[in-house]
Amino acid sequence: MNWLLDVNVLIALAYQGHADHSRVIRWFASILGSESGLATCAFTEIGFVRVSIQAGFESNAPDAVETLSGLKASSRLPFHLIPDSLGADRLPSYVTGARQVTDGHLLALAKASSLQLVTLDKGIPGAFLIS
Repeated sequence: MNWLLDVNVLIALAYQGHADHSRVIRWFASILGSESGLATCAFTEIGFVRVSIQAGFESNAPDAVETLSGLKASSRLPFHLIPDSLGADRLPSYVTGARQVTDGHLLALAKASSLQLVTLDKGIPGAFLIS
């Protein structure tokens, strides 16, 4: 299985101070040794940089970019940056409000790329919820 990590999963994987770090590390350990790969896209990488700064994990964008690069380079599973050419017309039908747009886009991108979206957020139909 190949996984598209949403922003929250990337953040929790990278920072020990994140409330869900242990939960994500347990999931990550459970897929080690499999033929799994991890994916990001421009949207999730930019989100990682933004949230890293907003949450106080990093003080500036270059530091957040360096942390993300280090995470990807040191991972025991390969990371791939996937292209994203999906427009708003590809949002899933369940998307009706503003709070669902990002998740819906990532879900559609994962499906279009033969990936499984992995998240910490409940309520994304078809996504894998790390419990």
